[in-house]
Amino acid sequence: MENDELRRKMTLYGLTMVAVGASIGSGIFLTPSDIASELPNVWWIVGIWTLGGIISLTGALTYGELGAMFPKAGGVYVYIREAFGDLVGFLYGWVMLLVVTSGSIAALAVAFCLYAKKIFPGLELVSDQILGSIVIVLLTIFNIRGVQVGQLISNIFTSAKLIGIFLIIVLGIFWGTAPVFPEDTTLPVTDIATACSTALIGVLWSYGGWHHTASLAGEAPDAANKVPRAMILGSIIVIVIYILANIAYVKMLSLERLMVSKAVATDALSQIWSGASFLVACLIVLSTFGTMSIYTMTAPRIYYAMAKDGIFFKQLASIHPKYKTPHVAILIQSGWSIVLLLFWGTFNNLITYVTFIDWIFLMLAAIAIFVFRQRKVPKLSNYTVPGYPITPIIFILISLWFLISTLIEKPVQALAGLIVLGLGLILYYFIHKFLTKERD
Repeated sequence: MENDELRRKMTLYGLTMVAVGASIGSGIFLTPSDIASELPNVWWIVGIWTLGGIISLTGALTYGELGAMFPKAGGVYVYIREAFGDLVGFLYGWVMLLVVTSGSIAALAVAFCLYAKKIFPGLELVSDQILGSIVIVLLTIFNIRGVQVGQLISNIFTSAKLIGIFLIIVLGIFWGTAPVFPEDTTLPVTDIATACSTALIGVLWSYGGWHHTASLAGEAPDAANKVPRAMILGSIIVIVIYILANIAYVKMLSLERLMVSKAVATDALSQIWSGASFLVACLIVLSTFGTMSIYTMTAPRIYYAMAKDGIFFKQLASIHPKYKTPHVAILIQSGWSIVLLLFWGTFNNLITYVTFIDWIFLMLAAIAIFVFRQRKVPKLSNYTVPGYPITPIIFILISLWFLISTLIEKPVQALAGLIVLGLGLILYYFIHKFLTKERD
């Protein structure tokens, strides 16, 4: 049985820190300048971050009920498979492995290297690919050693990043001198839709991650109550932090300087405190390290659940005899993350590649709530999505708009994700045939 193999050691605090830590990686430190250059108006900048927060919160509220229905390892994979069948469930796990989580780890490794080299200039002698690969290997070892180790890393490093962002917010709001809402450039009306859809890629990249908590349901006692609460609490915390952080950046840098900054947090705090850049760089390194660790911990539970369900190679259901972790699944994901890091390309390419394909399945999981309501699937807690059916409909419609806009504005990266999805269709039938023959 699944519950006999995975140790239930995740606390509500630990699950909430996973939701927060998986969302706050490098995005809020790197993407605000890109978003400001797309939307050179502070009202639009605050608006797009607020919109991203609303999207995430409606998703978390919806997923809370899904978590109450299916509180077991695998999270979103379980919701999709239960609603739409083995094929769609397999495709989600396939893109998580080949695109979403592995791509996120690779993108975070790029950000980690950028800031690590600001702290230790000697690291300039080491390529980003080599340095990032070393970090991924270390995190693989840590997370194989047990979910408690992963939870400890998440708690420590998420707390560190929250301290760093709190420092940015306090210094920016109380000591920043630039006007918060200056008379800045206003976009022509015909450009706003395009600019918003492009900017939303970076925003949703920054907000993404709260649903990773659901993957750990198989290792949390009373998961039907704790998982929904953790996702919702985590989303609210992140929304407040991101909006305040962007206001603080503008107050410290001014809109014009924010638009061209390559290291936003460091450049911003340097306007107020000469020693701040080093401290912030340290905290960002801790932040990206912690988020990479969370992704290394959570997503392999999806591949583990797939293998347990008989739709992926059974080796991925292997549990380490001592540490009780899905060590084979962790190793495979980490290995592919290193491949992406070595051969994919720039940070911006990676986040578009990841975000587009991720949101296809996040939207499908939200649609699943209507399927389960129709089937009258019982819940293991009293949680019900507030504002049903409006709340999930908001999440679904905005997700659909975002996907169409990305396909139009960033076709190369979006099509790359769709090609991977097509390869997954072929692989599914190969694996299905292989597993059927193996059982016979």
